[in-house]
Amino acid sequence: MVISGSDFISFLHSVQSEKPIGYQKVIVVTEKESAGVTTRNLSVLKDDSKVVLDSFHSIEPVKILYYLPRQKVYPSGKLNEKLLLVGVKACDLKALQILDKALINKDFIDPDYKQWRENITIITSDCTEIGEFCHCNLKNGKPYSESGFDLNLSPINGSYLIATGSEKGEALLELMKKHIHLTNHTDDDLSKIKTQRNRIETKLIEHNKKFEFNNNYINLKKNPINSWKDDSKECVGCGGCTNICPSCYCLILNDDSKLEQFVKVRSYDSCQLNGYARVAGGATPRPKMYERFRHRYLCKHIYFQSNFDESGCTGCGRCSEVCPAKIDFRETVYNQIQPQEELTEK
Repeated sequence: MVISGSDFISFLHSVQSEKPIGYQKVIVVTEKESAGVTTRNLSVLKDDSKVVLDSFHSIEPVKILYYLPRQKVYPSGKLNEKLLLVGVKACDLKALQILDKALINKDFIDPDYKQWRENITIITSDCTEIGEFCHCNLKNGKPYSESGFDLNLSPINGSYLIATGSEKGEALLELMKKHIHLTNHTDDDLSKIKTQRNRIETKLIEHNKKFEFNNNYINLKKNPINSWKDDSKECVGCGGCTNICPSCYCLILNDDSKLEQFVKVRSYDSCQLNGYARVAGGATPRPKMYERFRHRYLCKHIYFQSNFDESGCTGCGRCSEVCPAKIDFRETVYNQIQPQEELTEK
């Protein structure tokens, strides 16, 4: 089915105001300009929202809708809200699938996360542009979603072809049909979408050709630890890379209780911080910055793969974008998959 862009936005506003089939909020990607810089952020749909369905991913990863930087977890918050997420890109959808493996499995289930996942409906949309650090193609990904969504939108000359991927998506499509006019897609529509997708994939491949990983990450672990000193020399250990990563989920729990109430607060933690994994007496397994720097790359490419049969990196490039030292994740991986020599200590 095909829907015009304006009709789709009107439908979202009707969902936000009328709250059919239980949606409490509609979360969209909105575009803003400030000091000549255009940003795309996740936000609750408002009457004056400038909704963006195309381009590439938002500044924030979708995980921020569940994992706030600091959040009260007991008594629990509003995790029972039903949310409609719109404009999610393939890299963020992949990150949610990675988090599913980490937080909903046979050995461990995070009940709050499980409830949150059950209460969200996801409408993905194809990327029509790429960001400076986008590299999903290097992680066997694509700039469009093929599965795991409830609905997916692919642009066609100001309209969108709708693909369904779940029972939730089917129900949402039926709701659309009751509110707005949809048309059947044609073979020409499918051909245009294929051409558009091929264009973006080709652009990505060309953009990242000097960083080809070939999925050979064994040297990340085999190379001498101190060979990471050069790649990490500009790192300031701020933890921005892990905080913005769509699949990092390390946290720390603290009491924030008063005399009359017990309160537990969850905050982001980062393996890049000096205090991470520190034990009583002050001992830490990774006291040096280059050791912590290396650990993040091993976690993404070795440990995630070992534990969940999945790389922990989706190729979104946010870590490189947010890094104050301008460390390019792609470049570091490419450097370290080459055999390195032991550095002589001075």
